[in-house]
Amino acid sequence: MVIALGGCSREAPEPTVGPGNVCGDPALFGETIGTVDGAGACGIENAVRLTSVSGVTLSTPAIIDCGTATALKTWIETGARPAVGDTGGGLSSLRVVAHYSCRSRNNQSGARLSEHSFGNAIDIAGVGLVDGTEMTVLSDWNGRYASQLRQMWQAACGPFGTVLGPEADRFHRDHFHFDTADYRSGSYCR
Repeated sequence: MVIALGGCSREAPEPTVGPGNVCGDPALFGETIGTVDGAGACGIENAVRLTSVSGVTLSTPAIIDCGTATALKTWIETGARPAVGDTGGGLSSLRVVAHYSCRSRNNQSGARLSEHSFGNAIDIAGVGLVDGTEMTVLSDWNGRYASQLRQMWQAACGPFGTVLGPEADRFHRDHFHFDTADYRSGSYCR
């Protein structure tokens, strides 16, 4: 890339991924942690501990794989940020309530392993705004921020393979579950 400065041209350095960026994407900030071993089939190859995405802070660092981190970035940029708009000064943070955990679906005995067991899932219970306000899935799904939360939920269908929210079942009444499971028929959104 060439930049002209005061009639002079000079070669500008190509942008690089700096320290703290993960998955080869400057919008994804955290730490590469590599392989996470788990019991049985659980675990993650090439895991990251993600702390922020496109300038949006995660309340708890999320241990996930790069595919899930990239899907989260897409959702933030094309779903969450536009849905929030200028409300409360804009999107600031996400309250993460679950990420990697070797467990069954909905923590139910005898159920299949959750996508959380493979680093393919993240659960979000609240959306923080610049002014300190938080839109919560539990309190605001049918409340003050219902329209914005429903837009965010809908926008996750596509970047994520499974999108569950308060209307899915009793296990998801207080958070969004997003995972990158791959379905031949497209995203599963409830």
